[in-house]
Amino acid sequence: MKTIGLIGGMSWESTAHYYRVLNQETAARLGGLHSAPVIVHSVDFAPIAAMQSAGDWDGAGQELARIARGLQTAGAEVIGLATNTMHIVADQITAAIDVPFVHIADPTSDALLADGFATVGLLGTRFTMEMGFYKNRLAERGLTALIPEVDRTNLNGIIYEELCRGIIRDESRHIYVTAIERLAARGAEAVILGCTEITMLIDDAVSPLPVYDTTDLHAKALVEAALT
Repeated sequence: MKTIGLIGGMSWESTAHYYRVLNQETAARLGGLHSAPVIVHSVDFAPIAAMQSAGDWDGAGQELARIARGLQTAGAEVIGLATNTMHIVADQITAAIDVPFVHIADPTSDALLADGFATVGLLGTRFTMEMGFYKNRLAERGLTALIPEVDRTNLNGIIYEELCRGIIRDESRHIYVTAIERLAARGAEAVILGCTEITMLIDDAVSPLPVYDTTDLHAKALVEAALT
């Protein structure tokens, strides 16, 4: 099995979930006492979040590209970025390394298409919902992504002010469920949890639409890439 390099820390809450799924999936695939060979570079999220707010995507891309090169130098043979939003700089990362980079939107698209969906709701940070990088990647695969018409500020704030800090509130869960109901009314057939923290709040048990958890799908795709 190849060594997985994981750029994490954005936030550490979701990176911890990645680590669990990477090892659970490896054990399920290989059996016995097998676990995933993983090198994690967990960044300090505060400077990255400041770059996001300032729109300094080039600076953030340079930093994450530097980290990806470091993971490759340390022995990583396949690399994943444990955040949806920062895939806005995926091209800078892939240009900086010589090993495969698994894009978080691809296994999500694969799962949705396999289940026969064409129109999906997309929830995430304001950057993921409003900037084209994620929706365009889905569109290239034939998926139409709908984003909330209202409450995007509230949804974004819940991610940064609560979920990234490990705070889970029923009131916030209700806001997300309402957003999913509105997406369903506009024709969404399923919903993408397009922020790696949202899985802490929403799952199939509470969602009015089938849920596609990018964290879980991405981690499993990294294991698949490491085994092939």
